[in-house]
Amino acid sequence: MARGWESKSVEQQQAEMADPRKPARPPLSPDEQQRDRKREGLVLSRKRLTQQLEAAINSRHRQMLAQAIAEVDRQLSLLQ
Repeated sequence: MARGWESKSVEQQQAEMADPRKPARPPLSPDEQQRDRKREGLVLSRKRLTQQLEAAINSRHRQMLAQAIAEVDRQLSLLQ
């Protein structure tokens, strides 16, 4: 018997894999993939900038980080 099949019968696991209730997500176009990657990058940048802002002490540095977060937010709003 194959590894991982011990707890359930082969037929039961195959039936679960072919469950029609789970809708298959249609493939994304290259433009959609690029937009999603850019959005994910912007979200990560925003998280990093927010963490830096929380740790920043210098007021000029805090102002620069706040402006950067505002710009990232603007770019995110354009993607939606």
